[in-house]
Amino acid sequence: MVLKAVKMRIYPNSEQRDRLMQTFGCARFVWNQMLNMQIERRKNNSDAKFVNAFGMNNLLKRLKEEYPWLKQAESTSLQSANRNLADAFQRFFKGQNKFPHFKSRKYAQSYNSKCVNHNIKVIDNHHIKLPKLGVVYFRSGRLPQGKIKNVTVRLTVANQYYITILTECENQTLAKTGKRVGGDLGLKSLLNLSDGYKEPIHHFEDKYRKKLHHWEKLRSRRYLLAKQAIAWDYHNKVLAPRQLDDFKNYQKARVMVAKYRQKIANQRLDQLQKFTTKLVKQYDIIVLEKLNIKGMLKNHKLARAITNASWSKLVSILQYKCDWYGKKLIQVNPAYTSQICINCGKNNHRLGLDKSEWLDVREWDCPNCRTRLDRDINAAQVILKKGLATQ
Repeated sequence: MVLKAVKMRIYPNSEQRDRLMQTFGCARFVWNQMLNMQIERRKNNSDAKFVNAFGMNNLLKRLKEEYPWLKQAESTSLQSANRNLADAFQRFFKGQNKFPHFKSRKYAQSYNSKCVNHNIKVIDNHHIKLPKLGVVYFRSGRLPQGKIKNVTVRLTVANQYYITILTECENQTLAKTGKRVGGDLGLKSLLNLSDGYKEPIHHFEDKYRKKLHHWEKLRSRRYLLAKQAIAWDYHNKVLAPRQLDDFKNYQKARVMVAKYRQKIANQRLDQLQKFTTKLVKQYDIIVLEKLNIKGMLKNHKLARAITNASWSKLVSILQYKCDWYGKKLIQVNPAYTSQICINCGKNNHRLGLDKSEWLDVREWDCPNCRTRLDRDINAAQVILKKGLATQ
C-alpha cells in the first residue's frame, strides 16, 4: 500500500467561504496558543519537557471551554494543528528546520481534516463532500483513487481555494525495462542523460515577465500610498484608522502578482511531473548526483538560475515515483564527474583551468586518449558508472 495525494481546485459559495475562513482562523488560533504555551512553559522552567501532540489535545478541551467559538470549527482540524506543531518541534529538535513561528492571517491559510465515518466523499466528477462545508464544486483532471485518509484545504495568496486529498491505494509497479541511466543536473539543460538526451529548461517566467513587472510596480506604488494614508489617519487620531485590507486597489495588485507567480510555478511543476513520469516508465535504475543545493544557492550569480531549474523538486518527485512504481533512484557524490573521461577513466584536473574558466567549457578532448567529449553527457555517464559500482 502507498499513500498518494491529489490536488484540485474548489469553488466554494459565499456561505462555505465564510465557514472556511472561520476554520482557518480557529486552526491558526490553536497553533499560536499551543506554541505560546510551549515557549512560556520553557521560560518558567528550563527543565520542562516538550508537550507532545497527545498532551496538547488534552489541553485543547480546556481551550474550547475558555473559547466556546472554537467548537464551531471542524474538530479534527484543531487536533491536526496540534499534530502539525508537534511535528514542527520534532524537526526542529533533529536540526532539520528552524524553530516554529507564529502564524499570521496575512499569508496563505490552511487546515487539515481527518476522514472519519466517510465524512469526506467524492460524489461525482465535479462534487465532493467535506466536513462542515457540505457539497463543494471542484475541477480536476483526475479523481482520487483508494481509501481517503485526510484532506488539506488551502487558501493561496492569490485568493484561490485548493484541496489536497491523501489516499491509501494499492502499489502499482511498472513493467521492468532492464534499462539504466545516469543524469547530470544542469543550468543549460534541466537534466542531461547518459544516453545523450538533454531535457531543456523552459523559462516560463519570460512569457509573463512584462505583465508581472507591471503589476509588481503597481503593487509597490499602491502599498506606499496606502501606508502614507494609514500614517495620516494615525496622525489625525482617527477613531478607526484604515488598514491595508481597506485599500482595494492595493489588494487587487497584490492578488494579480500572486496569480502570475502561481501560473509560472504551475507550469514548472507540470514539466517536472511529466518528465519524471517518463523517466520511471523508461528506466529501472536512475542515478543522479547528490548536490548541496542549499550551499549552491549562496552563490548569488547562480541562485536565480538554480531556483528556476527546481533541482530539489525534481529529485523529490523522482524519489517518490520510484518508490511507487518499484524503480530505483541512486544518488552519488558529484566530485570530479565532469573531469573524468568515461573512455579511459583519466582525471583531467580541469585541463589546468581555474574553476570559472572550466565552467565555460562545454566540450573537451581527453589529454590521455584523445576522445572528444561532451561535458554534460560525459558527466552523466560517469555518474551512472559510479552509481552501478555501489550496487
